[in-house]
Amino acid sequence: MYKAIIFDLGKVLVHFDFKRSYRALESLCPHAAADIPKLLAPTGLVERFETGLVEPRPFVDELCRTLDLCVEYDEFCGIFNSIFTETLIPESLLEALAARYRLLLLSNTNAIHFEMLHRAYPMLRHFHHLILSYKVQAMKPERKIYEEAVRLAGCRPDECFYTDDIAAYVEAARQLGIDAVQFESAEQIQRELRARGISW
Repeated sequence: MYKAIIFDLGKVLVHFDFKRSYRALESLCPHAAADIPKLLAPTGLVERFETGLVEPRPFVDELCRTLDLCVEYDEFCGIFNSIFTETLIPESLLEALAARYRLLLLSNTNAIHFEMLHRAYPMLRHFHHLILSYKVQAMKPERKIYEEAVRLAGCRPDECFYTDDIAAYVEAARQLGIDAVQFESAEQIQRELRARGISW
């Protein structure tokens, strides 16, 4: 008997592509788009931001120094948020599931992205709980973030169904006893739900 349905956000509910922001930043700094993630990786800045250890404005300041980038905060946020595009799951599915089950969102994300997402994607209003890495101060696949999801679900791990596009994150959920599958498409997830007797 399932009591909670847990969705990842990026590339499950909403598609994203970091290359969109790298290409936009390329014209504002002396680095090629392909080099931007390589320059950021050793700093651990993105991970610190996504675990809430760095606030938005200090994050942007440090990123600008790292990339020799000169851009206003609001302009940067617009570029940073441009990675998100179309939705991948019908809102009607989320709304119907929320009427029958505890519906939770479990995401590695940050304050800049999520503020925009919450405003721009009304489908997120159907979730009863939001388990966000920058709020929990832990990122998937750390055990802590899954434990927080189970706590808020208010049921046993095996009474939760979870989907994520990243195999390692699915496996981490399974290690805790959550029934988890890797996301491929909306059609595939609906088949997985029906196979478990989860109706909407």
